This record gives sequence, C-alpha cells and structure tokens, in this order.
Amino acid sequence: MTTRDGRDSREGLAQGGDVAGDGSEAALTMLRQDSNDDTEDVSLFDADEEVSTRSKKSKIRHPVASFFHLFFRVSAIAVYLLCELISSSFIACMVSIILLLSCDFWTVKNVTGRLMVGLRWWNQVDDDGKSHWVFEARKASAQGKKVSSEAESRIFWLGLITCPVIWVIFAFSALFSFKVKWLAVVTMGVVLQGANLYGYIKCKVGRRTNLTSMATSYLGRQFLRQTVVKDDQAAS
Repeated sequence: MTTRDGRDSREGLAQGGDVAGDGSEAALTMLRQDSNDDTEDVSLFDADEEVSTRSKKSKIRHPVASFFHLFFRVSAIAVYLLCELISSSFIACMVSIILLLSCDFWTVKNVTGRLMVGLRWWNQVDDDGKSHWVFEARKASAQGKKVSSEAESRIFWLGLITCPVIWVIFAFSALFSFKVKWLAVVTMGVVLQGANLYGYIKCKVGRRTNLTSMATSYLGRQFLRQTVVKDDQAAS
C-alpha cells in the first residue's frame, strides 16, 4: 500500500509539474501576444492620424453658413416654380421671391463667401467721391493650412454657379412663353445672383492674375539686368 501511495503521489507531482509548465507557457504566449498587439497599435497610430486629418479636410466647419448659403436661393426657385399652387396672388409671390433673393444676395456677399471660401468683394467711395470695387482673397496661414475645407468650397461654388444658370433658363422660358409679368422677377434673380457670381469669380481669378503679373514683371527686370551686365562687359 505504501509503495502504491508513493507512486501515486509521484505521478500527481509530475502531472502538477506538467500543468504548471503548461500554465507558464500559456502565460508567456499571452504576454507575447499582448506585446505584439501593443506594437500593432503603435504602428496603426499614424494611420489613424491620417484618417482624422482627411476627415477634417472634408468636414464642414460652418454648417449654419453652408445651410443659409443654399436655403434662400433654393427657396426662391421653389417659390417661383410652385407659386401658382401656393397662392393665386401674383403680388404675394413676387414679393416673396424678391425678399428671398435680397436675403440671399446679402448673405452670400457678406457672410458665406468670407466664411466658406475666404473671399469677399464690396464697393467703397473715396474722398473724391469716386466709386471703387474691391475684390479680396484671404491669404493662407504660415503653417500651410487651407483657408476653407473642400466640402464647403464645393457647396459654395456649386450653389453659386448652378442657381444663376437656372434663373437664366427661367428668363428665356418667360420670354418665349410671353409671361411678361414674370419677366421682371426673373430678371431680378439673374441680376442679384449674377452679381455675386461675377464678384467672387473676380476675387478668385484676380488673385491669380496678380500673381502672374508679379511673376512676369520680375522676370522682365531680371532679363533687363542680364542684358545691361552683358553690354557693360562687352564695352569693357
């Protein structure tokens, strides 16, 4: 009996040692996996930053301005198309459309252009009484950050270009269908929204033309300097 009990105790100790060895090996493998997981998280950290920066570029920074940039002009077009269904009074529809167009003109000229794309234009009168049109574009920051996000820029230019084209189509439709009473309203839409389109295109293109004129003048001066130096060397 004693020998059997000794053998059983020895076998139990051996099995316990094997279990302990298996447990230590499992702990080591879990530690290795945890360390591998940590290294993987560190390697993916830069990718997460790139994704966040891309999302910031496409993020709308000024949602209220973006909403009202499209609200007034789309509402004016909707009232014009549905005016006969909404009300039978031509005066009420005309006043509503003109009010929406006026609000859109002021909002786009003074608010949304400055916030969404960093452009603005206005008219000022100097001391002599002369009127001057001023077109400005906000300069980029020293860190190279963009003035506006890509999403806001697309919303701004899409609404700015599409709606005047629609009002031009309405103008031709009213002209050829002999709707003389609506022709004045449609002309108001073309003028107000076309003025904003012209002003912001002038701001956008004027900045590039200024840069090209500066570059051409600089190259011209360098060319003149080189020719003068060559002439002096030839004379000496």
